[in-house]
Amino acid sequence: MGMIMTGKERVARAMRREQADRVPVFCQLSIGHYMMRSALEPHRIWFSTNDFTDALVQTARVYHFDGILVNLPGRPANWENLISSMEKRKGETVITWKGGGQTVCPDADNAHYSGPFKNPGLIEVDPSLLYYLEPHCITELTYPFSFDFMPPPAEFGMNFFPDYYLDSLKQTLQKAAGEFHVSSEVFSPFTQFMELLGYADGLIALLDDPDKCEQILGALAVGTADLAVMQAEAGADAVLISSAFAGAGFISADQYRRFVFPYEKYVIERIHQKTCAPIYVHTCGSIEDRISLMVEAGYDGVDTMDPPPLGNVDIAQVKRKYGDRIFLKGNLDPVNVLLNGTLETVREGATDLIRIAGAGGGYILSTACSVSPATPAQNIAILSKTSIANPYDGMLP
Repeated sequence: MGMIMTGKERVARAMRREQADRVPVFCQLSIGHYMMRSALEPHRIWFSTNDFTDALVQTARVYHFDGILVNLPGRPANWENLISSMEKRKGETVITWKGGGQTVCPDADNAHYSGPFKNPGLIEVDPSLLYYLEPHCITELTYPFSFDFMPPPAEFGMNFFPDYYLDSLKQTLQKAAGEFHVSSEVFSPFTQFMELLGYADGLIALLDDPDKCEQILGALAVGTADLAVMQAEAGADAVLISSAFAGAGFISADQYRRFVFPYEKYVIERIHQKTCAPIYVHTCGSIEDRISLMVEAGYDGVDTMDPPPLGNVDIAQVKRKYGDRIFLKGNLDPVNVLLNGTLETVREGATDLIRIAGAGGGYILSTACSVSPATPAQNIAILSKTSIANPYDGMLP
């Protein structure tokens, strides 16, 4: 066998649909998992860019992952000066802000801000005021949108985003130091649309006024593309488009073609025009009837691919049909196998995926959706051990 590769090179080869020394391992961990498994204070993982990026890199080393997903934006350096009071309670920290509102920070879940914002109705939304909506900033989502108690940005374009916005990506790249492949994340136009209106009202809006919905999605696609290009130019090895609500549990294949496909295609084309970074998509649940559209949109890879009973993806079939056009990532059941399974069931599931999806390269071993906060550490650690035990020059028959 040749020289052992770094995680960065291993994932890069898989994303080029090439064979590495072995199948790379790269799971998306829930924020709550970082909180539970790190010695850092949970609320600081959410609010401190330095602590968050420390948790990303430290956890990747513990589990011997080959890649890292940076899935929180950078925070203002003075975030602690914005706090009016902070109260530690059982299982959570409650922060009251000088600018108004409170954030409840569970010890093993995403923080949630409560302020004056209420989701606007479709009739209230002016598409000309939309560019990009960041659900994970300190004040979460507002309309018109503003970052972290700041006034709404005066203009769209690259100056829309605060100077610190890419700090979590930049710090992760610095701390990873070429050891890991680092992906950035943007929310798809459809995800932003759903967050803006609320999930139920967003789905109703698709039926009530589809033309206006298309105007909103078109406006959000521009900001999404600009942000993705910024991330790639800042050094991201790949860009993940998080499009969690675009599966069959929320919308039909016809609705996907109308309300998701053209806007993600636009974002992909913009990234490909400006950068060399691979682009891949994360869509939860049943997606078998829309993988062909993901391929048609120009994605370099597809993430998640929930198996039954969480979804309906047969990865062997996807590998046969599309393995020469896209890389594949995921398909390991994060609930029934990783969270509730034994070491042996995890090893068996991982070995099957290495054999089926890993043949010839172009596959990244990963859970389908993110790893639950309570997932046993040993069940995660066995993934890299299984990959190491089955290098490409010893591929299972």
